[in-house]
Amino acid sequence: MKRPLDSRVYVLEKPEQSVLLSESTMKETGNRLLTDKRKIWIDLDNSPHVPLFVPIIEELQKRGYSISLTARDCFQVRELADLFHLNYKLIGHHSGRSKIRKLAGLCLRALHLIPIILREKPVLAVSHGSRSQLIVSVCLRIPSVFMSDYEFATGWAFIRPTWHMCPDLIPNSALQFEPNRIMKYPGIKEDVYVTRFVPKPGIRLQLGLQEQDVVVTIRPPASEAHYHNLQSDELFEAAIECLSKKPELKLVLLPRNEKQAICLKKGWPDLFSSGQMRIPDKVVDGLNLIWNSDFVISGGGTMNREAAALGVPVYSVFRGKIGAVDRYLAERGRLVLLESVQDVQARIRVVRRERLAKAQNGSSVTVNSIVQHIVEVMEGKRTDLRKGEGAGVDQLASLDAKRVAGISSPHVIK
Repeated sequence: MKRPLDSRVYVLEKPEQSVLLSESTMKETGNRLLTDKRKIWIDLDNSPHVPLFVPIIEELQKRGYSISLTARDCFQVRELADLFHLNYKLIGHHSGRSKIRKLAGLCLRALHLIPIILREKPVLAVSHGSRSQLIVSVCLRIPSVFMSDYEFATGWAFIRPTWHMCPDLIPNSALQFEPNRIMKYPGIKEDVYVTRFVPKPGIRLQLGLQEQDVVVTIRPPASEAHYHNLQSDELFEAAIECLSKKPELKLVLLPRNEKQAICLKKGWPDLFSSGQMRIPDKVVDGLNLIWNSDFVISGGGTMNREAAALGVPVYSVFRGKIGAVDRYLAERGRLVLLESVQDVQARIRVVRRERLAKAQNGSSVTVNSIVQHIVEVMEGKRTDLRKGEGAGVDQLASLDAKRVAGISSPHVIK
């Protein structure tokens, strides 16, 4: 069976050894011996979650916490986890576009996770939008921290996390959570790992490009996502047609899967045969490709925000509901929202970008804030919603047990 193609791979500073430290190593560095009472379960559900959580895992382990790591086999999650030598358990895979198949795959993965998590006995579950983890944490009454950076993502009214964590750019009024269940961090999630990015030479040569070429990296819309809007496809196609008329411009496409790659090659065979448009024949360093591009066009949020975090000009053809993070970036000129075919023709600037020798990556304030929130939950420094007192994970588990009384099996999901 062919695996889905995702040409984006995040390569930051490749670790020489596992990011997950052994207990003996941690003990040698002065950390106290780990017990289940300090174990956190992190689930990697999609490819951007791997580079996001690597710095978070490292910081949590420096503070003496043990990590139980699971991952879903889709969109290069496994390859990325292997790249960083993560010690993880691979559970589940991508289920396709159909809503029925997605729901069935979601529940099946949750069922497969349950016996593993029962053995691991974590006291807190953390993820960036993993619905399978959310189901399991509710069924097993494990307190959970559910991270997200898009307030219009489809949620469930009957299965909810203990805590919701998001950028402080998103107002509480846009979230369907009690204010004292919301935790905020400064910046955007891409700031967590872009701070580690180090540009590497040679990627243009690897792709058959010349240094003097003007290069645009293009990410097609997520056609299988629940938030997909057909207008995104219209703008994407208009961008290809408009940019292909500029012979000095080289287009590098990063399809989301093999099916999308085949459609692109069938749609513009002349551009591929002439060499003006290309798809990498093997995985490439996504951040490095963005850095070595003159501008970026994307139909999805993560690549747009990565480019913005790196200071690379970026244009979005996403036409779903625009979230607070993208609005913030657009208002500050770090992201251009293309709203029509006329915008595509008038607003995209095809110019060579002057690349600095070193990326201006900012500080570690974002990752420190995220880690501190998790630590506060683990150490009982968060407020109990009923009594206004400090509530540790044991008290939170009791609170969630009462809140979700009657839910004891994922079979309740219809």
